[in-house]
Amino acid sequence: MSKRLEDFIKANREEFNDLEPRAALWDRIERELDVPQQPKKREAKTFSLGFVLRVAASVIIVMGVCFAVYLQTGKKQGVDLAEINPDYAKQQMHYASLVQTKRTELKEMAKTDPQLYKEFSREIAKMDSAYKKLTNDIATSPNQERVLRAMIRNLQIQTEVLNQQLNVIEQFNQYKKQQQNEVKNI
Repeated sequence: MSKRLEDFIKANREEFNDLEPRAALWDRIERELDVPQQPKKREAKTFSLGFVLRVAASVIIVMGVCFAVYLQTGKKQGVDLAEINPDYAKQQMHYASLVQTKRTELKEMAKTDPQLYKEFSREIAKMDSAYKKLTNDIATSPNQERVLRAMIRNLQIQTEVLNQQLNVIEQFNQYKKQQQNEVKNI
C-alpha cells in the first residue's frame, strides 16, 4: 500500500508543488526566530487583609455550626422504644420500675445480713450487665424489636430472681426469729 502511495506522489510531484508559500512568510518566520523571547513574568496575586479576614471568619463560623450539629446529634444516641413497639415499650418501663422497686426492698432487707446481700447482688450485677449490653445493641441492631423483647425478658428474669432472693431473706429472717423464740422458751 505504501509503495503505491510513493509511486503516486512521484508521478504527480509537479501538481503538488504548484502551491508554494509567499517569500514574505519565510522572512517573517526568520525574524521571529532571531529575536530572543523573554519569558513572561507571572504576576503575584495578592489578597487584601479584609478579604483574608472575611474568609477566615466564614471558615470559623462554618466549623462552629458543624461542631454544634455534631454535639446535638451525639446527645440523641438513645433509641425511643415507643417508636419500635409501643406495647413493648410499656412492658419495658413496667418491668424496669418493678426491678428498681425490688432492688430497693432487697437493700433494705440486706441490713440484717450483708453477706447474703453481697451474694445476691453479684447475680443481679451479671444480669444487669447483660441488660446494659442489650440497651447498647438496640441502637445498631437491624432487628430492634427482637432486642427489645430480649430486654423485656431480661427484666422479667431479674424480677423473678429478685422475688426469689427476697423470699429467701424473708424465710431466713423467720427462721432466725423462730430460733430466738425457742431459745427464749427454754
